[in-house]
Amino acid sequence: MIAPQDAAPGCASPPPLPPFTIRPARMGDREALARLLTASYSQLLVDDYTPELLREAVPLITRPRAALLNAGSYYLADCGNGLLAAGGWTFHPPGRGATGPGEVGHIRQVATAPDRAGKGVGRVLMEHALFRAQASGVRRMLCFSTLTAQGFYAKLGFVAQGEITLTLAPGLDFPAVQMCLEM
Repeated sequence: MIAPQDAAPGCASPPPLPPFTIRPARMGDREALARLLTASYSQLLVDDYTPELLREAVPLITRPRAALLNAGSYYLADCGNGLLAAGGWTFHPPGRGATGPGEVGHIRQVATAPDRAGKGVGRVLMEHALFRAQASGVRRMLCFSTLTAQGFYAKLGFVAQGEITLTLAPGLDFPAVQMCLEM
């Protein structure tokens, strides 16, 4: 780290590094990631979804998928003794194996530890993911946002395209918002 007195004249000191590491997820993270997703979605979505819907949906939306963990584009904010946030992107949309055009990416399974929500961890992680996606040729990023996270994505530059319904299982519909970021 450059001390202020060592910075070149007219150059500001670099920003402080966050107290966590952003790294790609791996299969060994499956259990810790499942705990993070469950805690995040169970606690942070309660203002926008009914207890009945969350009781049925949370077990379905908190299962880490092997393909996502192995994608190389799904990241974890790791403080060394636990996960603080998770999220990333793929070329294929959630729930489908097909890959779309190489310029279009899809945000995947973003979550923040409830005690870290609103403290910038998720933003740093997603800025990293978006940077990597753009470096991989993505020019448009799509997102199925929860109702709760719509404001979070808007602050990252995403624009709401409209409300949608995700069918998680037969008879189990989950309200969401389709969002888009032109990169």
